[in-house]
Parts: sequence; structure tokens; C-alpha cells
Amino acid sequence: MLTGLHIAVIGGDARQLEVIRKLIELDAKLSLIGFDQLDHGFTGASKEQLNEVDFTTVSAIILPVPGTNMEGQVDTIFSNEKIVLTEEIVKNTPEHCTIYSGITNPYLNQLVASTNRKLVQLFERDDVAIYNAIPTVEGTIMMVIQHTDITIHNSKVAVLGLGRVGMSVARTFSALGAKVRVGARKSEHIARIFEMGVTPFYLNELSSNVSDVDVCINTIPHQIVTSDVISKMPAHTLIIDLASKPGGTDFRYAEKRGIKALLAPGLPGIVAPKTAGQIVAKVLAQLLKEEMEGRKGN
Repeated sequence: MLTGLHIAVIGGDARQLEVIRKLIELDAKLSLIGFDQLDHGFTGASKEQLNEVDFTTVSAIILPVPGTNMEGQVDTIFSNEKIVLTEEIVKNTPEHCTIYSGITNPYLNQLVASTNRKLVQLFERDDVAIYNAIPTVEGTIMMVIQHTDITIHNSKVAVLGLGRVGMSVARTFSALGAKVRVGARKSEHIARIFEMGVTPFYLNELSSNVSDVDVCINTIPHQIVTSDVISKMPAHTLIIDLASKPGGTDFRYAEKRGIKALLAPGLPGIVAPKTAGQIVAKVLAQLLKEEMEGRKGN
């Protein structure tokens, strides 16, 4: 249980509602910031403005998956209030206060460095990333069906990267009958791709492996699908970029060539927000319990 633990949940989308439900279930004291337009009432949690929260008693700050933007602003779909997480706010928290976010950026990194607070990136954890690969794959399948006029079965699909998402995407499309090839840099990944029963290739040979692809799915978060690569693709190729913004595709050149290229980060929160929220809530609850027990032990 998290009885007595004061947690500030700041902004977010529908995934945060599952986090809130879980924390209420565990008897935490919740301040909800950026939820003033939410019709759902949560017994045991209070909707507050940012300037109304007593941050001197807040042991944890929970941000949305994207964290903040480069000016510290937190996105929320349940409020029109401009919410900015500032150094002044964080400095008012107890020294043990931990900030939880899906991912980070230079602003957040600087904020925790200047305030000497701990930042936990949930999406850097293998368990969260692997669980999230499930709705990501389902969302990718949905997008391919929506934006092509062919079946996945017997289509030629190139997957770039064999990380936690890339592996799940490759395995699932292969199971659906697609002819899958996967690009990777490391020789051990090439061996794993071969073992999975799909066709491996090294990423430095990408340009010569896209001349007949129907779908190219990128999971690598830096520009890999360059103008040179796109110039080798058939005009009907669909590019789906699952990497975090700004993705790994030259979208300008793709548009110029008339190739449909879609940036699709955060698919779990779009196609299955309840499941995606439950994934985050489960891991977050465990981390908060461990943090609380650790302080009691000291």
C-alpha cells in the first residue's frame, strides 16, 4: 500500500487515468493537476491548480509519457491550463522526491540536475517497453491495413532495427504471412533474425534492400530512411516510422516522391490507452512501493 504518500500527477492523456485508478486503489494521496475538464470524479484524489499544490509534501511527481517539451510545458488533454514544470516547483519538493516520466529531454535532464532530484524514465525499462510492444504492433497492423490496398499476407515488409519493438513487429508480420526482412547493425542481431526465420540484412546495405518493399517499418530513432533510401523504393511503398519524434525518415523527400510516410510514435496510447495505462500503472506502483519501503528502511 502507498498510504500517506503524496503524489502529484501532472497532465497527460487517457493512459494517466489508469495510473490514477491504481494509485487510489493503493491508498496514495493524489493531487491531480491539469484534469479540471475531466468529467470522471476520482474519490480520494483532488483536482488542483498548479499553484494550489503544497509541493513541500510531494514525494513523487508523475508526468505524462512524453514528459515535458523543451520549455518545460506539460501536455494535457483534460485542461486548457498552461502547465509548466519549473525549477522553483521542483526545489520546493522534499529531497527524496522522484520524478517519473516516460522519456526525457535536455530540459528535464537539466531540471533534475539543477535540483538534485531523481528522474525515472519508465520507457527505458525493458519490462515497460516489451509490454508496450504489444499494442504498438497491433496499431502498426491497423495502419498497414488502412493505408494499403494489398493484404499483409504475401506482402514484402522491411523492418529496421531489432530492438524490443522491432523484434515483435518482425515476428508478428511474419506470422501473418508477410515476407519479412529485418535490417540490423550488430552481427548477433543478424544471427537472431536468421534464427527467427526471417531474412536478415545489414543496415549499411539498406538502399539495396528496399527496391521491392511494400511496407517499410522503422524503429530506429535517428535518420536512417534517407532520401537515398527512399529514392530506391517503389512508388507504392508505405513507410511507417515508429521511432520517437522526429523519427528516422526524411519525410520531406518522401512527400516529394509521392511516397506515403507516417510518423506514428506513441501508438499504445492511441490504439489501446486503457491497456497502455495499465502497463505503466503496474510498473509505477511497484517502483513507488520499493521507494517508500526503502525510505522506511533507512
